[in-house]
Amino acid sequence: MSNKNMKAPPHWALRFFRWFCDPLCAEDIEGDLLERFEKRTNENKSAGWLFVLDVIKLFRPGIIKPITGSQKLNYFGMINNYFKVGLRSILRQKVFSSLNVSGLAVGIASCILILIYVKNELSYDTYNTKYDRIYRVLHYFGTEEFDPEKRFPISEHQVWGNAPVGPELKDYYPEIENMFRFSSPKAWLLEYGSVRFQEKNIVFADSNAFEVFDWKLIGDPKTCLIGPNSIVISSEMAKKVFGDEDPMGKTLMMDAEDPMQVTGVYEIPSNSHISFDAMMSMSTFRNFREQIFEAWGYVDFYSYFTINENASIDAMTEKIPEFIKHAEVKGYTISFEPLSKAYLNSEAGRQPGPVGNKNNIYLFVSVAIFVLIIASINFMNLSTARSVERAKEVAIRKTIGSHRAALILQFLVESVLLTFLAGIIGVALVIFGHHYLEILVDKTLPIEWLFEPSAVLLFIGTMLILGIITGSYPAFILSKFKPTKVLKGSFKSSSEGIWLRKSLVVLQFSLSIILLVGTLVVYNQLQFLKDHEKGFDSEQVLVIDYAWDARVQRNIATVKEAFAQHSAVASASASRATPGEFFPNGSTGIPDPTTGELVFNDPAIYEVDEDFIPTYDMEIVAGRNYSKEFPTDSTSSLVINAACAKLFGYPNPEDIIGKKFSQWGREGVVIGVVSDFNYVSLHNSVEPLALRYSTKWSTSRLSLKLKSKDYSRSLAELEELWNDVVPYHPFVAYFNDTNFNEQYETDQRFGNVFSVFSGFAVFVACLGLFGLTIYSTTQRSKEIGVRKVLGASVPRLVSLLTVDFVKLFLVSLIISIPISWYVMSRWLESFAYQVSIDWKIFVLASCITLLVAIITMSFKTISAALANPVESLRDE
Repeated sequence: MSNKNMKAPPHWALRFFRWFCDPLCAEDIEGDLLERFEKRTNENKSAGWLFVLDVIKLFRPGIIKPITGSQKLNYFGMINNYFKVGLRSILRQKVFSSLNVSGLAVGIASCILILIYVKNELSYDTYNTKYDRIYRVLHYFGTEEFDPEKRFPISEHQVWGNAPVGPELKDYYPEIENMFRFSSPKAWLLEYGSVRFQEKNIVFADSNAFEVFDWKLIGDPKTCLIGPNSIVISSEMAKKVFGDEDPMGKTLMMDAEDPMQVTGVYEIPSNSHISFDAMMSMSTFRNFREQIFEAWGYVDFYSYFTINENASIDAMTEKIPEFIKHAEVKGYTISFEPLSKAYLNSEAGRQPGPVGNKNNIYLFVSVAIFVLIIASINFMNLSTARSVERAKEVAIRKTIGSHRAALILQFLVESVLLTFLAGIIGVALVIFGHHYLEILVDKTLPIEWLFEPSAVLLFIGTMLILGIITGSYPAFILSKFKPTKVLKGSFKSSSEGIWLRKSLVVLQFSLSIILLVGTLVVYNQLQFLKDHEKGFDSEQVLVIDYAWDARVQRNIATVKEAFAQHSAVASASASRATPGEFFPNGSTGIPDPTTGELVFNDPAIYEVDEDFIPTYDMEIVAGRNYSKEFPTDSTSSLVINAACAKLFGYPNPEDIIGKKFSQWGREGVVIGVVSDFNYVSLHNSVEPLALRYSTKWSTSRLSLKLKSKDYSRSLAELEELWNDVVPYHPFVAYFNDTNFNEQYETDQRFGNVFSVFSGFAVFVACLGLFGLTIYSTTQRSKEIGVRKVLGASVPRLVSLLTVDFVKLFLVSLIISIPISWYVMSRWLESFAYQVSIDWKIFVLASCITLLVAIITMSFKTISAALANPVESLRDE
C-alpha cells in the first residue's frame, strides 16, 4: 500500500464513507475496503465502480453512526415537543406570525386560483371519450391555378367550409368512423304559446352529433336529429321556453313559419369550444336548400370526424392531394386538425366559437410562479428578521446541550407549521374567491377536483416541501449562532448570507416591476383597441336585429322609410351584417391589370344598401357610392375597399373603377372604392372586402344613425314605432360600438385577471419589504441610537435606513426592464394593431414600485428614527 504509483479509490466515495460510518468500526471497515480495492486494481477489474458499490451497500443501520444520545431519545416525545415549542413561538410572536401567514396565504390562494383557471383552459374538449380520435376539416380556398400538391400554412386555412366535403371524405377514407357537420349559427324567432323571443345561436346539425361528442341527452341519440322538422334544445333554452313543463314532443314555431318538434334536451359542458342553444335536423335544411349540399364553393358548414383506433392521421394527410383529385374540385384543398388544438392552438380562421390564447396561459402561469416566489421570499426574510431576537434562545439551547441538527429540525417544524396554517387559510380564501374569479373571467370554473384524494395529497406534499424550502435558510442561519458571543453581548449579524438577502430583495423588486409593466401594457392595449380609429363611425348607430324574418324582409323598404322619417334618426340602412359581425366570403372575379383576364379571389362580403356607407360615415376614396339615381346599381355594380383593390393588383383605387366583375352570379362594373376600415377586431389587419348591393331577402339588420344623445328617450320612441310597424317580431336592438367591442371581451377579461393577481403579487412583495425593514432597523438599532444622540435628524435617519433598498431597487431595474419588454412584446404580437412599449411605461412602473416600497418601509423606518435612543443603548 506504500506504492506511490498505486491507483487511489474515488476520493468522494471515501469521504462519504468516513462521514456516515460509526467511528467505533470505521477504521476496520475502511481497511477492508482499501484492501479489496487494491486487490481488484491488481486484477484489472473495475475497482473504482466496485468501491463505490461497496460504500453504498454499507450505508445501512448498524454501520451508520448514531446521533449522540439517540439511544435514549423518545422520538415521539421529541417531535411532540418540537410542535409544542413551535406553536408557542408562533403565538408569542403574533405580528411576525401574522405577516408570515398572511403573505404566504395570499400567495398560495393566488397560485391555486390561477391554477383553477389554467386547468379549465387546458381541459377544453377533454370530456370526450374519443378526444384523441376527433379531428376537424380545415379549408383552403385559392385560385384555380394553384397546385393541389402544395401545402399551405394553417393560418391561411379556415374552419368554416362547404357541405359536400364531409360525405366525400367519409366515402374516400375507410379510417373515418363518423362525419359530423353543423351549419354556422343563425338567429331565429321562437314561439311557444304566449312565449316569444329571438335566439341567435341555433344551428342545423347532422344526426350523429351524439356519436361524435359526449353531450348529455334526454332523448334517443340515434334518432332525435334524423327526421325533418326535428329540434333538440339546450337545457337552458328548455327552462326559458317551457319552464317546469316537459318539452319532449312539444312544437316550437320557428320564424312564424316552420313548426319544429322537440325530440331531445341536451347539455354541452362549459369547457367545450363549441356550444349551441339548439340544433335542428340537417334534413330540414336539405329540404329547402338542397342545392348547397352539392356546392363546393358555398361556405356555411363545420365538419368534425372521428377515426378508428388503428388509423394514422399522418397517412390520411398524405392522401389529401389524391382526395382533391378524386373529388374533381379546383382552387380548393383541405387539412386536418386534431380536437386537442381547436381551443388553444389553432391558427385557422373563422372559428365556430371563442378560442383561448396560449400566450395568456403562459403569462398567468408566470404570475402564479411569481406570486409564490415572492411569498416564499417574504417567509424567509421575515424569519431571518427574527434572528436577532432569537439569538439568546439559540445560545441557551446550545449551552444546555442541544445539537445543531435538533435546532434545525425545531426551526423547520415551525416553518412547516406556519406553511400548513397559511395553506389552510389559502384554501379558505380560494373557496371564498372562487365565485369572484368566475365573475371576473365570465366562465364556470369547476373546483371539485381540488378535494379529490390525489389533489389533497399533492397539496399536503407541496406544503411540506414549501415549508422545508422556505424554512431551510432561516433554520441553518439561526442554528449557526455562537453561544459564547451571544451570551457575552458581543453578538452581531455576520456578513454571511447578506448577498442572499440582497438578491432576494432584488428579485422581489424585479418581479414587481415586471408585473406592473405587464399590467400597464395590457391596460394601454385594451384602451387602444377601444379608442383606435376604425375607419368608420359606430357611435350613435343603433342596430335592430330582425334575424332574417321573411315578413320583415318582405316589407323592409317600408320599415326603413318609417324609421328614416323619425325625428331622432339621421339615416337608416338595411344590411346583411354590421361591422364586427359574422360575414361570408365570396368568389369574386376582376380582370388582371396586366393580362385583362378575370382573376378570382375570395374577399369578405357585406351585403348593403345605398345608405350603409353614409350611415357609418365611411370615406369614398375613388368612384361613387350606390345610388337610387342609378337603377342598375342593384344588379350590376360593386363597391369594394382599398385592400380588395390591392388584392386584385390595383394599388391605386382610381385604376379599378369601371373594371368588370363577376360575383355570385352577378356581373357588372366596379363603381366605387371605400377607404379601409376595421370591420373585424384589431387582432387582424384590414382584409379585402366587397360591399355588395343587397336584395331585401339578404338583409337581417337595420342600422339607425341617431341625432340625439338622449338614448333612453330615443330607444323608447323607436321601440314603440317598431311595435307599430312590425308587431309580429320583438324589438331586439343594440349599439354598434358596444357590439363591436364585444370582440375584445376575452382580452378585457384577461386584463382584469392579470391586473388583480399582479396587485396581489405587489401586496405580498410589500409584506416582504416590511419584513426586511424590520430586520434592518433591528440590526442597526444601536447605530440609530448613537446617531440620534449625536444630533442626526429624523429625515436623515429615515434616508439612511432607506438608501440601501433604493440601491437594490436600481439593480432590479437593470434586470426587469429588458425581461418585461421582451415578454410583453411577444404578447402584443397577437394584435395587428398595437401600442408601442415606450420609456414612459417603465418609468411609471418603476415610480409606482419605488413609491409603494418607500411607503411600506416608512412605517418602520420612521418609528425607528423617532424611538428613544435610551432604549437601544441600554446595556443588556
